[in-house]
Amino acid sequence: MARIEAAPGVFIEEEEARFSYARASGPGGQNVNKVETAAWLRFDAANSTSLDERVKRRLLALAGTRATKEGEIVIFAQNFRTQEMNRKDALARLLALIGEAAHRPKFRVKTRPSLAAKKRRADEKTARGAVKKLRRAPQD
Repeated sequence: MARIEAAPGVFIEEEEARFSYARASGPGGQNVNKVETAAWLRFDAANSTSLDERVKRRLLALAGTRATKEGEIVIFAQNFRTQEMNRKDALARLLALIGEAAHRPKFRVKTRPSLAAKKRRADEKTARGAVKKLRRAPQD
């Protein structure tokens, strides 16, 4: 069993990513109608033993429409003319998604502007309004 590093300290087993192939649309020359070059990657994120619960929840949320109701992530790759390149592309996209899910977002502490900052802002607005008033044409 080979392990693939998706993010620092986050690994998935290679067997968890299942591939199937189909005929791709687009360029392909003489092989376009006879060789299955497009790759479907299926990764069962909900039942994965490699990922912890926090990463699983975030991964399924980030996957959006690529995630099924059963918690499986489906990636379709057909950008390249060869099956191997499409396979690598799909796996790279999955690993990027897992890496993004493994990244813990920075906790934001809500802050309020101080009373002095509010007063400075109001004074600046008043001063700016006075400058604009001086630029107006004189009123009769």
